[in-house]
Amino acid sequence: MTPEPLRAGLSRRTILGTALGGAAATALPGALRAPALAATAWTQKWAPAASSVGLKAFETIEDDRADSHPAGQPHIFAQGNNFRFNMHMVDRDTSTDRQRQEVTGMRNGDSYLTWHAGEIWRMTYSMYIPSSLKATTTFTHIMQLKQPGTGSSPIVVQSLRRVGGAETIELKVIEGDVLVGRTALAPLHDTWIDVDFQVTIGDGSTGAVRWILKKGGTTVIDAAKSGVDTFLADRVRPKWGIYRSLGDTSGSLQDCYMLLTNMRGYQGKKS
Repeated sequence: MTPEPLRAGLSRRTILGTALGGAAATALPGALRAPALAATAWTQKWAPAASSVGLKAFETIEDDRADSHPAGQPHIFAQGNNFRFNMHMVDRDTSTDRQRQEVTGMRNGDSYLTWHAGEIWRMTYSMYIPSSLKATTTFTHIMQLKQPGTGSSPIVVQSLRRVGGAETIELKVIEGDVLVGRTALAPLHDTWIDVDFQVTIGDGSTGAVRWILKKGGTTVIDAAKSGVDTFLADRVRPKWGIYRSLGDTSGSLQDCYMLLTNMRGYQGKKS
């Protein structure tokens, strides 16, 4: 693989399967700049250093769940100050029409953070998407919010999707197929970008999300959406990694990887 620079620093919904990567949603007329969250202060709850805690930073590791590619294991590991996710064309998930190398949750020692309805949470991190990790005509998710366990769909997804043939990165709330924001992926390939994701966890129309991407300190997109459903049942936890369908028709699938670093988690205080 091409070398890259290292950077310091059960529910009412049924699983959607490949339908999650179906037709692209209608784009918003523009990024909604007004904050959709009611937090007035943030308390840092999670700040793992890959070089010291490694994969103990996460609640669970989903590395080649079907044991499809032993020679490529581990697919997920700490590499200096980065968390690295490798994806090979031969990798298969337990559902063989897709591939998955993901981590879930935020762990501190022997405990992990739990997110519940009515709470406000924020995740910030830096992400490196090489040009080998392309947008696809079907789903390629690189971050999800989910209820733990099987049998439920994602709640929020950050995805790499082709729209009219063009590569984009987008954030979508699954219930209601709500597109929060979308921007071109090509300018973000092969460089570090900063992600700021904020969520009010709420059932029905009581949830809200805000999604900010920056490149070199310049804001690429700042989009927010309120009145959305961001809760299923029990609790919510984040997932990161590469989860993609093999049904892509654009010829975009190839061996690839993704890097994450400077991962932080904060709980918000309501106004």
